[in-house]
Amino acid sequence: MLGSGQLSMSGGWTAYLCLASALTGLFVPAVAVKEHDFKKCDQAGFCKRNRAFADHVLSNTAWESPYNIIAESASFKDGQLQATILKTINDAGAAVRLPITVSFLESGTARVTVDEEKRQKGEIELRHDSKARKERYNEAEQWVIVGGLTLDKEAKVDYEDKTQITVRYGPESKYEATIKFAPFSIDFKRDGATHIKLNDKGLLNMEHWRPRIEPPPAPEKKEDEENSSETESAKTAETTETTDAQIPEAYPGEDQNTWWDESFGGNTDSKPRGPESVALDISFVGYEHVFGIPSHTGPLSLRQTRGGEGNYNEPYRMYNADVFEYILDSPMTLYGSIPFLQAHRKDSSVGIFWLNAAETWVDITKEKESKNPLALGIGSKTNTNTHWISETGLLDVFVFLGPTPQDLIRKYSELTGTTAMPQEFSLGYHQCRWNYVSDEDVKHVDRKMDKYHIPYDVIWLDIEYTDDKKYFTWDAHSFADPIGMGKQLESHGRQLVAIIDPHIKNVDGYTVSSELKSQHFAVNNKDGEIFEGWCWPGSSNWVDGFNTAARKWWATLFKYAKFEGSMRNTWIWNDMNEPSVFNGPETTMPKDNLHYGNWEHRDVHNLNGLTFHNATFEALKSREKGEFRRPFVLTRSFFAGSQRLGAMWTGDNQAAWDHLEGSIPMVLSQNIAGFPFSGADVGGFFGNPEKELLTRWYQAGAFYPFLRAHAHIDSRRREPYLVGEPYTTIIAAALRLRYSLLPSWYTAFRQSYLTNEPIVKPMFYTHPDEEAGFAIDDQFFVGNTGLLAKPVTQKDKETVDIWIPDNEVYYDYFTYDIIPSSKGKTVTLDAPLNKIPLLMQGGHIFARRDRPRRSSTLMKWDDYTLVVTVGKDGKTAEGDLYVDDGDSYDFEKGQYIYRKFTLDGDAKTISSVDGEDRKKVKEGDWMKKMHQVTVDKIIIVGAPKSWDQTEVTVESEGKTWTATVEYTPAGKGRAAFAVVKKVGARIGANWKVSFA
Repeated sequence: MLGSGQLSMSGGWTAYLCLASALTGLFVPAVAVKEHDFKKCDQAGFCKRNRAFADHVLSNTAWESPYNIIAESASFKDGQLQATILKTINDAGAAVRLPITVSFLESGTARVTVDEEKRQKGEIELRHDSKARKERYNEAEQWVIVGGLTLDKEAKVDYEDKTQITVRYGPESKYEATIKFAPFSIDFKRDGATHIKLNDKGLLNMEHWRPRIEPPPAPEKKEDEENSSETESAKTAETTETTDAQIPEAYPGEDQNTWWDESFGGNTDSKPRGPESVALDISFVGYEHVFGIPSHTGPLSLRQTRGGEGNYNEPYRMYNADVFEYILDSPMTLYGSIPFLQAHRKDSSVGIFWLNAAETWVDITKEKESKNPLALGIGSKTNTNTHWISETGLLDVFVFLGPTPQDLIRKYSELTGTTAMPQEFSLGYHQCRWNYVSDEDVKHVDRKMDKYHIPYDVIWLDIEYTDDKKYFTWDAHSFADPIGMGKQLESHGRQLVAIIDPHIKNVDGYTVSSELKSQHFAVNNKDGEIFEGWCWPGSSNWVDGFNTAARKWWATLFKYAKFEGSMRNTWIWNDMNEPSVFNGPETTMPKDNLHYGNWEHRDVHNLNGLTFHNATFEALKSREKGEFRRPFVLTRSFFAGSQRLGAMWTGDNQAAWDHLEGSIPMVLSQNIAGFPFSGADVGGFFGNPEKELLTRWYQAGAFYPFLRAHAHIDSRRREPYLVGEPYTTIIAAALRLRYSLLPSWYTAFRQSYLTNEPIVKPMFYTHPDEEAGFAIDDQFFVGNTGLLAKPVTQKDKETVDIWIPDNEVYYDYFTYDIIPSSKGKTVTLDAPLNKIPLLMQGGHIFARRDRPRRSSTLMKWDDYTLVVTVGKDGKTAEGDLYVDDGDSYDFEKGQYIYRKFTLDGDAKTISSVDGEDRKKVKEGDWMKKMHQVTVDKIIIVGAPKSWDQTEVTVESEGKTWTATVEYTPAGKGRAAFAVVKKVGARIGANWKVSFA
């Protein structure tokens, strides 16, 4: 939903825009507003300082890092190295003590944590009589990490002397870390080869605490001294210079102007702890491609950030913000941040996770390296160097040595958790706009969707449903009968999502507001008083999701009895939770605000959205006695770990072709960074999409894990039935395709629940040995189905070029045509407006439900179709299917069906067996009812000619019967295929179909 940009700016900006509009006669482009509303690196003091520090270090060959481990302090026990780093801060040898812990975990992950002793012990003084905590923020782990921290007690010291220590760890001790003492650095190796280096460039910089030493006041001048000599002025300057020199610098000439108070956009940050940033260079040796650190709008393979052709000039920024009408192909911050970065090269993947919730910038550069300077590039390799810069907090980095992309995701998810098992309806189509104007409007849309046979599961309400922007209320005139509205939706198997944001209207007579303030559940300002800012309701206060008591209180507000008008089919949308504060710096909260425990907002900013999302997620599990259900909560702001809580979307995009095109790499980036339940607003939030664009966007959106159309309040209505023919029919077909494949989407989500693997997978993930595919970010595989999609994202385009990653056979999904392809080459496919470019890779079996229904809920007891795509060998294919009740947590008690399907060409059989040993599971009501659900038909694409017969034998549960077969021979480029009809075997039972 729209942020503050069009509604609430400072007076200076309002005047500027009015003047610009008067001069040009045009509305000022959003891009111009963004360039001024959000910081560049040189406007963020700590980023500017650390970038300048890097420039100084890298241009000075004589530079020596001032960070050295005290050799005598190093001790290793039970998989953990502990030591003290001394940071030398001046020529006299004064030093700061920085405790370091290197933990080697059972998973093979290594963790490096550095703190600052003086802050750790509280031995610092705060300015401005601040109530803030003195320590570096050390509680991110409590919100982000859910497991995987067990130490590897088998890790052993392999070598040790006065200069370094080498530890072998991980599976079969194939990983090693060499910690060098002077200067401090760590070299991580796998199978004897270096993959990742920390502080190899010497850019480590922990800004230690120091008191602010004010320069002495200038002496008052007498009247006869008004015209003082230049000599006296020089003396005064010299005095000031000498005083400043008492403050330790990171390097000669460091800019100290932003150590203390810092202003931007009319707001001043008091910075009571002074400078406290932490920065580190992390090098990926021999890796040219790096991925991750969403959310940004650029390509999937991240660009360099130090200028040059095709590169950015700014670092990638992670500082969750309300950025409306965001800029494409930019390292600019967006709504959420996941500081998880992966590096890939042929047959090798490594990565790091930077656990820091403060504002963070990441510079990326690449360099060619050759052992033989005369080799002219032959045998040279590319190293990618990254420079991580956070405003505050610990240095806390996890190192993953792969070697596969799957290993990286698995190890990362052992730490941060996996994707929540979703409500099944949430994988269907969501119809949204700002705003449906009344309960009658909602019911009208519901009826129209049925009239035009357009399936959907959820209709959404933006802020206008409330009574004057007071959450947990309904507008008495427009939404006079929310229960009646909800019951109509319920009768069609549909759901309602209502928006509830973290800003609470600050007004008398509003119970939620009075409770929030009286019980001290709100975020405070720097003086410890309740913070007041502006958002949609006007004057607002913000719920503090870090406060346990506040979260418990928040949960009570969602009870059906308390939130009158809500029902079992009512779910929640958390927007504006970066948080968005219209009159705040960069449209967010002042950094010196105080959260529960007196942590400054600067310490926890990127976690804020997660805490609010978590509070709502927990609240929806049980809204009445005896209820325990999976929640559905959409969030705009997120951090590492948010995948455990629900879905996200890419924010306020535009109805433009380039935004459609840009949505694909954005969604893929979320998937490979561990938050796969993601999507973009179909049709674009701002503006009015032309009919071709809207149609193509639905075709692309049918392959987003989260599929929602959304529109701005000023945009024209664009429900699919309003678009007109042939577009409405084409859009409906795209949505029906999504619905027919819901069993396979749900199975993919179950796999992500288990391992957090992506739902939609880029080429580098599925084919990590094919370098030509590493930078491809406009096509993807869906789960483990073998479905390869490449949506059309350009105007008037009626063909697409799909890159083929392997030597397997590929079939057209709709026609069964065999695609003439070869490994590593592109193939051009026709893609008229009514055609989605979708291929089936040979060797797979996936499930569909083919009977058209108005919602997923009404498909619950429908029979299944299995599609078998015979592999290139003509003999093999395999796949799986997961089914549960789609609503409760009974799956955790074994109440689910999981089947493994296999085609055995030699035996001429297709079989289904239990994918897990579940003989001891006692069937509950849902599993018993599933006895009525069967396999209706099996389609074998690429069926051998020997399978040209009229019937097959079906064996299951001690019984044998026959089923009819229709065989269509190959012809005109189309593969032969067979359809086995009325199979009749229970979906949850073992069975075998024999063609012999």
